[in-house]
Amino acid sequence: MTLQNLIHACGFEPVLVAAPQTEVTGAYTSDLLSDVIAHCPDGAVLVTVQNHKNTVAVCTLVGAPAVLVVHRRDIPEDMLDAARREGVALLRTPQDQFAASCKIGAVLEKTAK
Repeated sequence: MTLQNLIHACGFEPVLVAAPQTEVTGAYTSDLLSDVIAHCPDGAVLVTVQNHKNTVAVCTLVGAPAVLVVHRRDIPEDMLDAARREGVALLRTPQDQFAASCKIGAVLEKTAK
């Protein structure tokens, strides 16, 4: 599924999406960036409360095409700048990590059938 289709299907707020046709293969939910480095699969959207530039760096390292920031947290300017440089999409939602992850899973499962 493309990032653009996922955003639309889930109703996420696109803050920055440089490559809307990027393929999304899943989601990984964690607020511990060392855990993300160790376990996040390539192509997964990172679902987290972490709203800082280091989150973008970790996504670049693991091949995550997007960060979904939950609880409608602000996206600081330095995170936005890092995402622009690295080509990582930034999304927001008012939902918590669990609800957002379930929504992504349901949409991906539905399209896989």
